[in-house]
Amino acid sequence: MKKITVLGAGRVGSAIAIDLAKKFDVLSIDINESNFELLNSQNVTTKKGDATDVSFLKTVVSESDIVISAVPGFLGYQTLKNLIELQKDIVDISFFAEDPFTLNELAIKNKVTAVIDAGVAPGMGNLILGHHYANMQVEDYECLVGGLPIERTWPYEYKAVFSPIDVIEEYIRPARYVQNNQLVVREALSDTELVEFEGIGTLESWNSDGLRTLIKTMNGVPNMIEKTLRYPGTVEYLKVLRESGYFSYDYVEVNGQKIRPIDLTAKLLFPLWQLKEGEEDFTVMRIIIKGTENGQKVEYRYVLFDKYDRETKTISMARTTGYTCTAVANLVLEGKFNEKGIIPPELVTQNNDNLDAIIKYQKERGVIYKITKS
Repeated sequence: MKKITVLGAGRVGSAIAIDLAKKFDVLSIDINESNFELLNSQNVTTKKGDATDVSFLKTVVSESDIVISAVPGFLGYQTLKNLIELQKDIVDISFFAEDPFTLNELAIKNKVTAVIDAGVAPGMGNLILGHHYANMQVEDYECLVGGLPIERTWPYEYKAVFSPIDVIEEYIRPARYVQNNQLVVREALSDTELVEFEGIGTLESWNSDGLRTLIKTMNGVPNMIEKTLRYPGTVEYLKVLRESGYFSYDYVEVNGQKIRPIDLTAKLLFPLWQLKEGEEDFTVMRIIIKGTENGQKVEYRYVLFDKYDRETKTISMARTTGYTCTAVANLVLEGKFNEKGIIPPELVTQNNDNLDAIIKYQKERGVIYKITKS
């Protein structure tokens, strides 16, 4: 039986470990033992430890056929580098801010397959676009995506699955998109629009830096944009906090102590944003791809509306992110994708069969993409 080490046992990391344990020997690593509560009743081995300790990391991944990195974003790049140096294949969902391609030569040298950004967004959008990019002339790509609590609670009407600082990064990192073959850079939270979704109602979209690697790898597509979805009105609260300096990384002095405002903000917002036991969420995503296929104008639509799983008590964001990751990990383990280097998801689906396999894998777990072509 193949062995897998999962670094990080948060909501998403736990969902990944439980899913993979149905078929593989899985070891889950986390510095916080309380995160193992759910895993202890599953077929998952757990071990407390610090994944940033290279000697510890070397020990726990020594027999692994593949490693899943589900650590917070601020730890992601260095963790990926350490794993590559340990010559381990990796599927990564840490969504770190650094340029992953700076590690490409190292990964090739060490004969490592390192698939990054293998979640729902980034992740599924990349996988879908990569498939169509290889099979048609894509002219427009638009991805609208968001994860939200079913119960709207004032003032933020939002709950976070990831590290609060990782979420705040979305609100401060400049958003990049491509328009008429030109790179456009706008501030995050800009260009808000109201969008209707069947079964949900009205949501608000705004610019976020979700294209990431697509800007480099899909440079033949003249128009590409990803926007984040929230309940209408919540963006104004975030803009006020940002403009007031609460998201700043620059130290300020308070009563003789130097602190970073973002650390205080994350500390205060975490209990407000944290999904409590039993609270339900949903994930919504709409991808529209337009272009020319076999000499004909076509439009593909992929629509996802996924809700909290009451039977397994698994939140939607963990399902949609985690099962994309585990689907990709299965492709690597089965030898259906083995290219070496830093691999963004859009390169995984250049093979025509791989996207179908990923969508089928998720459908078997209740994560269903409705696909239409016109």
